[in-house]
Amino acid sequence: MALKNPVMDKIYSELVSEGFLTEEQLVAVRNKQEETGESLAHVLAEEKLLTEEQVAEFIGNQLGVPHIDLTGYGIDPEVIRLVPEGVARRYKIIPLFKIEDTLSIVMANPLDVFALDDIRYQVGCEVEPLISTESSIKTAIDHYYGASYKIDEVSQNIDEIAKEAMLSERINLDDLEAAASQPPVVKLVNEIILQAVRDKASDIHIEPKKEGLGIRYRIDGFLHRISSPPKQLLLPIVSRMKIMAGMDIMERRIPQDGRVETQVSGKDIDLRVSSYPTIYGEKLVLRVLDKSSMSFALPHLGLSDENLNKLQSIVKSPYGIILVVGPTGSGKSSTLYAVLSELNALDKNIITIEDPVEYQMENIIQAQVNYKVGMTFAAGLRSILRQDPDIIMVGEIRDKETAELAIRSSLTGHLVLSTLHTNDSAGAITRLIDMGIEPFLVASSILGILGQRLVRTICVKCKESYAPPEKALEELGVSKDSGLMLHKGKRCPVCKKTGFKGRTGIFELLLMNDQLRELTINKRPTAELKAAAIASGMKPLREDGFDKVKKGITTLEEVLRVVRLKE
Repeated sequence: MALKNPVMDKIYSELVSEGFLTEEQLVAVRNKQEETGESLAHVLAEEKLLTEEQVAEFIGNQLGVPHIDLTGYGIDPEVIRLVPEGVARRYKIIPLFKIEDTLSIVMANPLDVFALDDIRYQVGCEVEPLISTESSIKTAIDHYYGASYKIDEVSQNIDEIAKEAMLSERINLDDLEAAASQPPVVKLVNEIILQAVRDKASDIHIEPKKEGLGIRYRIDGFLHRISSPPKQLLLPIVSRMKIMAGMDIMERRIPQDGRVETQVSGKDIDLRVSSYPTIYGEKLVLRVLDKSSMSFALPHLGLSDENLNKLQSIVKSPYGIILVVGPTGSGKSSTLYAVLSELNALDKNIITIEDPVEYQMENIIQAQVNYKVGMTFAAGLRSILRQDPDIIMVGEIRDKETAELAIRSSLTGHLVLSTLHTNDSAGAITRLIDMGIEPFLVASSILGILGQRLVRTICVKCKESYAPPEKALEELGVSKDSGLMLHKGKRCPVCKKTGFKGRTGIFELLLMNDQLRELTINKRPTAELKAAAIASGMKPLREDGFDKVKKGITTLEEVLRVVRLKE
């Protein structure tokens, strides 16, 4: 039988008396707490009776404990170091500030006297509890106890023999493997990868410099520096990562590629590792592919309802070619995977040739190019045609041979999906013709061309509205008397002081029609093709981006950053 807790009993009673819960709801909540052992805030939020924030504020008021919104604080690293990470995670607390002999800590459960006593013992001073939500505390722990705080510890623990070996010009294989296998080095590399996954980074950059070593994460398209470890850690870190990726640790004169399949916090992670020799040592870039976090579904890409319906309609066509276009890093591969997910069925034979295969999909036959043995996009596509395919995905059209094979495949009863590097959808038509493809083949094979970019979305934790200046309203084509309010992020710890968290797409979908086919056959310029597509109902990238600005999804500056004025 659970022990009585008079304080919690009073809180339960007040929840009913103040009208937050009925007696029946309270009984159900207490029963669920006893069954699961979960906190009151967790159960109420799960049952959608109250939000975590409401519960934290209510309990704080009842106990006389100040409620803290952690998104408004930047915590001093010296304060973070007072409480070990393991203690912070065990008790779900984060140290906030220290004044004289009192440390203020933010807790999800200020009634946990065991946690308070343990922390007093750990830090050797008085402890004052504050309250916040469990989820915001976890976010703060993940942010502040990142890889940056492990650097000093690892540097101090590398033994002197390894340090001398790292600084030697004639390092041998045994010394290199020994240094890379030291527990502190292994721990540091694991922390670098773990923090990248927590921060949802797409890439990790390990960069040698004249006087040191830099580590940066690419998050939402932008690089963020996380630490500047000493130069002596370069070879141990690089060697450890190369060993993990099956690369030659003694070869530092030429670029290499490798791959790591691992699990991080229960997630299946693929790391694509690329090395590049520089004048100060090898630079590594690790592409982080988090299989568990990817949602390959067309409705999740950010397409407007109109574009989504049109795209879903053309992907059901039995034959023809659909192209996704945009610059590097615009999300083309994710869109192709989302289309494949839409088409995936046991009665279809779907085969891909990719460079590389980024995500494995059930029921789909996937292969990747290997230029060393002659497995190019064109060679792979020829072989696919002998495999009785219904749907073919070619990762990218890079040359005339691949383009011809893809288009002829689409005209002989196959649905072909591919990407092309052009700035907009209309430009893809002229690019194919410039490659040497006959205009009549382009006109008769293309079903649609989806142009896209990625824009950062405003952080929901610090999102605020504001009255835009007149110039911004003019840019959006809105009257100054419209009363339109725009949105921006105030810059909080959750979004790493950027004001943005996550990304979405902006799109334009060109659907081929008789007028566009005639213009294509007559080799009309891109501008004329684009004007005809807009007249036929295509909303250009810029306009789709402006719609997302008006809806408070992103900012005007962000759209203008990725879309040129003439687009």
